[in-house]
Formats: sequence, C-alpha cells, structure tokens
Amino acid sequence: MSDRYDCSDPEQRAAGLKAAVEAVHRGELIVLPTDTVYGIGAEAFSPAAITSLLAAKQRGRDMPPPVLVGTVRAATALVEELSDAGRDLIGEFWPGGLTLVCRAQRMLSWDLGDTRGTVAIRMPLHPVALDLLKETGPLAVSSANVSGMPAAATVDEAVDQLGDTVAVFLDDGPATGGVPSTIVDLTGVIPKLLRAGAIPVDELNAVSFVSTGPEPAEDAGPSEETGTFESAGDFEAADDFEAADDFEAAEPPENVEVSDAYPMAPGTAPTAPGTAPASAPDESPGAGRPSAPGGDSAADHAPGERRESP
Repeated sequence: MSDRYDCSDPEQRAAGLKAAVEAVHRGELIVLPTDTVYGIGAEAFSPAAITSLLAAKQRGRDMPPPVLVGTVRAATALVEELSDAGRDLIGEFWPGGLTLVCRAQRMLSWDLGDTRGTVAIRMPLHPVALDLLKETGPLAVSSANVSGMPAAATVDEAVDQLGDTVAVFLDDGPATGGVPSTIVDLTGVIPKLLRAGAIPVDELNAVSFVSTGPEPAEDAGPSEETGTFESAGDFEAADDFEAADDFEAAEPPENVEVSDAYPMAPGTAPTAPGTAPASAPDESPGAGRPSAPGGDSAADHAPGERRESP
C-alpha cells in the first residue's frame, strides 16, 4: 500500500519527507518532484533497491539511472576526479539542468548497472528534492514512468504507471520542466557534449570549452572497456527526464545543504576532493549496499541494478 503526501501543505510536506527517507533506508522506492518531471528514486548503494527500480520501470541494467546529489561536495565524493572544467561548469550551472558524466569513484561500494566505470550526476533545482537529498544522501533517480511511456508530469500519472511498486509519493503539483538536461562527458581530455538540452552550448562555452564533435585524438576519450556512453542516443530524453525548466541562475534555498552520507568500500573513508583516501575502521557499507561489478560504477543513468535519474 502506497502513501501519498501533499507537499503544498507544510505538515504533510514534513511528514512526507520523513516517510520518504525511512522508505529509502528500507530499500523501498519513492516518487519525488524535480525541476524537470517526477522521478522514481532509490538508495543508490542498495543493489536490491536498484533492481526494484529497474523492475518498476520494466527496463534492464543496460540503462542505469543517473544519480541526484544535494551538494557539490556529495558529487565530488562520487567521482574519481573533477577537472577544472567540471568545477567551472558546476559553479555556473548547478543546481539546474546540467548532467555531468564522470569516472566513478572506484573506492565506493555500489552497482548502478552496466555503467562502464562512469556515473552521471546532477543537482536538481527543486526545494523538495534538495531537502530530501539532504537526509538521504545521493539517490539513483529515473523518470517516474514505465519505460517507453511518457514521463510523469503529475503524481497521478506516476501512480497510474507505477502503482504499488512505490512506497511513498511526494506530490508537489504539476511538474514545470520539459527540456531535457544538457549532458556533458568529462571522462576525456576535453569536455564533450553528449546531448543538447536546457543549457545552450554557447553558454557552456562561455564558461569552459565543450567539444560538439568527435574525439580530437585517440587518447582524448575513454577506452571501450572503461568508456562512458558514446552518444546522445544513450540518453533518452523521455526516460531520463533530466530536463530543466526555465530556471534563471537562481540561488538554491538556504536550507539545502545536503547530507553527504554515502557508503565507501570496506576499509576506506570519504575524503575531501584532491586528497588520498584515509583509512577507516573496517565497516560494511550498510545493508543492501552493492559493490560495483568488474569496476562498473554509474553512468549517465545510475548505479548498478538501478539506473536512470532525473
């Protein structure tokens, strides 16, 4: 039996956020509003939860979900390295409609699907989503729809498609998005545009050069074994709902400092960007947290058995 909360009511909003956090920690699925369309979310480090997310959407591991984060610090903890170009793009366009594909942090214990060692990350410009991420940490999030069907623009549409596969629905009214997020690949020497979207290319280039053509050299991109998604076709706008609406460089709400809690591989601990991992007490990543198979991390969709994110 699913629970539904009206986030326009302060009391229901608070109760809904609490229920959603508890559901995520139990490995259950939730539906949340974003700045684009409604998304179906799951604990990014729980293989079982990711499997449930993919099953609810009726899609396979070949389309992993992206990961939504609530802070830049949380994002940097999920990737091997964030280039100066990546930091500049984040500083200008986050939170908002820019998804970045990066090398996933190999020390993390997770499995978003067949990601080929990459993870797609985005920070949404939506107060309910950010407040939720503050409590849950990074979430694997995909558009709230059955694969091949239109992305849900209302909770009613999400309920019709996903039904009891979801434990908690957070209703914040009709989604106002519609334009897919711009996707930029940061795994090569030069940032590469994978999908045009909410952020125009000329605006990207005003901050950092982004290539719109083929890789300039053989060593400029990842190998087939460790590469990321090769083309815009790997990011289906209808299902990735990473669209951003007409958001102006608005500042995020003051209370959106998202929690950076995330599981590390046994024997490691989170570190600040640019520093070596510090040893930590031998501690398991927590119930249901998967380890990436064969070095796979997350792609422009999301961790292992769960893929896709808004």
